[in-house]
Amino acid sequence: MNLEQSRIMRDFGNRCLWRPLVVLFAAFFGFGVDAVEPTNSANSMESLRGFTMGAGWSLKYIAPAKAPVKTEVHRALQSLLDRLEGQMSTWRDDTDLARFNASRRTDLFLVPRETAFVVIEAQRISKLTGGAFDVTIEPLVRLWGFGPRGRPGLVPSAKLIEETQAKIGWRHLDARLDLPVLKKAIPTLSVDLSALAPGFAADEIGRWLELRGVTNYLAEVGGELRARGHDSRGRPWRVGIERPVDDNREIARVVALDNLSLATSGDYRNFFIKDGRRYAHIVDPRTGRPTEHVAAVSIAHPSAMTADALATALMVLGPEQGMKLAREQAWPVQFVVREGNVLRTTATPQFERLVVEPAK
Repeated sequence: MNLEQSRIMRDFGNRCLWRPLVVLFAAFFGFGVDAVEPTNSANSMESLRGFTMGAGWSLKYIAPAKAPVKTEVHRALQSLLDRLEGQMSTWRDDTDLARFNASRRTDLFLVPRETAFVVIEAQRISKLTGGAFDVTIEPLVRLWGFGPRGRPGLVPSAKLIEETQAKIGWRHLDARLDLPVLKKAIPTLSVDLSALAPGFAADEIGRWLELRGVTNYLAEVGGELRARGHDSRGRPWRVGIERPVDDNREIARVVALDNLSLATSGDYRNFFIKDGRRYAHIVDPRTGRPTEHVAAVSIAHPSAMTADALATALMVLGPEQGMKLAREQAWPVQFVVREGNVLRTTATPQFERLVVEPAK
């Protein structure tokens, strides 16, 4: 990793939305994923990794006989990810989304089709969750010190929070796929796709592979996972979910992903404590304040992009409203809630059916 990448990683660690602080060990870390090499070279297990969107990406796949060679796969996927980063990143000033944010125009603004597609999904989830998810929240994130180069530790006044809330709002944003365009109703409105772009990138890796006959793979971008087919033993891909504790990294449960994606958001890698109270990096756009009590949320969904966004949204909704919505939608969801110094885990029946190694 060069100096520029190191700087980006530091900035990335301070951002609220470019990474919704996933809390899982995946192929990138080498834990929780079966990686036993098969003996049949015609269907060999291949592993790739790289750097994108301020984080790492990784891939494990079983290469069929006519699949592209490994170096070609890596080159093509890195190019794909670089292109998406050039569209949707907000920690660079030269991307399509950064230009939209900098513009004070309120008319139609042309963007790449992928960007409009991701924003449309963000708007759908905002409506579904009653505004608990909002890609225009960045001014609030910066106010709490969790933005780029921010210094969390100060609690803003109620007046400042109220004034900042007036600058955001998903209802002030529109997107159309046919042109494709974005449109803002407030000139200073800005969009941050951090809670969808890594998942979307994982989905795009999967689509690229499947078009070339690769049907057994585990793709990961910034911790968001897309799994298809099976591992080298013919089993669904196994992934470990991390226990949400501040000072350690350990696997809490292992789930099997059978043509599913998995995303986890948590409060314990980016937070500060003031006067005995914990302030995490995920901010509720409805109150202007960080979420409380929920340590982590994991959700499985066919789309990694959708799972990515929903993990953040459910953190904001909290265990009661969030679990109610998860049950209504029949989503595989797990909540880990802080009750004093105790972590309490609850999950929908759909999630429990994915667990192959319960908490010890």
